[in-house]
Amino acid sequence: MVGLMMAGLTLGFFPVIGGKRMECGGGKLMHVRASSGFPSFLPKEVHQIKDPFARTLAQRIQRLPVQIGFSGSCIMSSCVKPIRQQETDPVVLLHCFDSSCLEWRRTYPLLEDAGLEVWAVDVLGWGFSDLAVVILFPILAGLEVLPPCDPATKRYHLYQLWKSHIKRPMILVGPSLGGAVAIDFAVNYPEAVKKLVLINPSVYAEGTGLTTKLPRMMAYAMVLLLKSMPLRLYANFLMFGGIPFTTRLDWTNVGRLHNLLPWWEDATVDYILSGGYNVVAQIKQVKQTALVIWGECDNIVNNKLAMRLFCELGPNSRMRQIPDCGHLPHVEKPEAIAELIADFARGDSCKTKPNPLACGVDGVCVVDA
Repeated sequence: MVGLMMAGLTLGFFPVIGGKRMECGGGKLMHVRASSGFPSFLPKEVHQIKDPFARTLAQRIQRLPVQIGFSGSCIMSSCVKPIRQQETDPVVLLHCFDSSCLEWRRTYPLLEDAGLEVWAVDVLGWGFSDLAVVILFPILAGLEVLPPCDPATKRYHLYQLWKSHIKRPMILVGPSLGGAVAIDFAVNYPEAVKKLVLINPSVYAEGTGLTTKLPRMMAYAMVLLLKSMPLRLYANFLMFGGIPFTTRLDWTNVGRLHNLLPWWEDATVDYILSGGYNVVAQIKQVKQTALVIWGECDNIVNNKLAMRLFCELGPNSRMRQIPDCGHLPHVEKPEAIAELIADFARGDSCKTKPNPLACGVDGVCVVDA
């Protein structure tokens, strides 16, 4: 697989690359499903997951054709689509670093129940998309490579997915690193984003830091550690310290399910060595109305950074804090998050007194979760 990735990086946006030679078009795609109802492209370990919300959402994952080259071939890109189009602005849910759309398993159904048109999409390189692409040039015909998974390619892939399938200005929701993905996208494609929702956003890290200097083999060793069960359990302990061990173990299996796809290691190494997301200079360029949501007990990102972000986003931003909640409010407090997103999507405002810590900008509230 290392050789495939190296070929993909060398070729870059090859004019004739495409996943499984699937032609781009508006046709409805059908996927073979096992008797359990899970899509056939999910790792078999999905059957071991016990969380009923994860099992239900996993059964709705499908792959849509998204063109990122210049030919008619596509990457089959995973997402959860809305059952029906609504009159409201589409709400598009991103996910954290090295995660998937299953992160939204507890909040997604609540947003649908609120009457919203909701998409949960997998960022290129993570989630359950089929990243194997086939070169059609005669000299290299049939060779499978992987597309680059740097921030620029992730951004362009999301734009092509929006342009091909969503097609209307959206409310883009980004938790943790997904907040950086959302800001980067909103600044580069403002016509595609009507509003931003940033949940415990990790937007002040300057990329992947010193890891960009690692030799490739050391980067692979680090990535193997990332998907190890002990490290994942420890990360879940930091985020969900109070849950029973059996639940934490199951949630860990949900969180690492996409790690079991054959191209995950190559895609993650490529992202790390690319330098990752550095959106510090883009924050003040955001023109869209933004809602910053913060769990007051976040052990991952310092809550002082939430106030800094709120300040730098300017007078069109507002902030809501969820008490007794950690880094992933959409997993811990789905009812509170769903209500906040639904109200924001409908244009309901937060009536509150000015917060003197927010550079004179109104809009800080505490949610009764």
